[in-house]
Amino acid sequence: MFWSVIALVFSVLLDLFDLRNLSDREKDLEILILRHQLDILERKQTHPIEPSKVEKLTLAVLTKKLKTRGNRSASQLKNVLRIFQPETVLKWHRELVRRKWTQDHPNKGGRPRIDHELEALIVRLAEENPRWGYGKIEGELIKLGIKLSQTTFRNVLNRNGIVPAPVRYGSIGWRHLLNHYKEQIIACDFFTVETLWLRTLYVFFFIELGSRRVHLAGITTNPNSAWVTQQARQFVWNLEENDSAPHFLIHDRDSKFTNAFDIVFKSSGFHVIHTPLRAPDANAYAKRWVRTVREECLDHLIVMNQTHLKRVLESYIDYYETSRPHQGLNQQTTRC
Repeated sequence: MFWSVIALVFSVLLDLFDLRNLSDREKDLEILILRHQLDILERKQTHPIEPSKVEKLTLAVLTKKLKTRGNRSASQLKNVLRIFQPETVLKWHRELVRRKWTQDHPNKGGRPRIDHELEALIVRLAEENPRWGYGKIEGELIKLGIKLSQTTFRNVLNRNGIVPAPVRYGSIGWRHLLNHYKEQIIACDFFTVETLWLRTLYVFFFIELGSRRVHLAGITTNPNSAWVTQQARQFVWNLEENDSAPHFLIHDRDSKFTNAFDIVFKSSGFHVIHTPLRAPDANAYAKRWVRTVREECLDHLIVMNQTHLKRVLESYIDYYETSRPHQGLNQQTTRC
């Protein structure tokens, strides 16, 4: 195999040396002659050609070089590659690169793996004590004169399929939390509406998770933090007048929800919960209502301006709360 590669490389170098002595006109004629001969062989060939590993190596390297130099696409390489498909040859090159990075390399040192007996002890402590986290297990082993980092404990438990202590102990999930305390939770969110004059309107609303009652906080073209905080104050005042009993507020990490916005609710006894990053399902009730109002109302009309949109949304919310309370907002309970 090694000497075959050396011989083939030497042959290619001799061909390159001969090509340098040819003029451009002679090279073009040679290319046409070779293409014509390949067409003849391709028509006469009855069985697929099976190249050797050395031939695959050479053809893949030369094709990749031509593709890089000439900036050619796979379809353009079909004029050069007549026996094999360009995708096949490029796949050979990818396999060569993959083989280069997956071959065994000599061990250059690093932290040695802990003993099997010590790993078994860590696993046993974690399984017999579901409340013990990394720090607790580390403290117990220090009493035995064994000092390891918490990263080592985490790697050992992950390697043996043991989840962290809060999950192992049976901590309730987010869905169970929302369903259990939904009568005390309010969520808020934004959605946008485009008007006939191509202006973007931002709609700010609150929704009670237990009753699915929606409160339209405001509509604006510039939802800055000061405007959002003022809408929060008005909403809290209305809740105090209506003697409502929510104690939790859920919102995402939008930059419009500043510390001043949270302080308005915290001063009224609310516990503010921020949803995780890039997790829209954590605020599923608000997201589901946005989808409902779009599908059943906003997608069927053209909004003229801010006043028109406010009138439409207020009518839509009143329609669900008065006309069909069990088929409208309460129906969303099974959809969230």
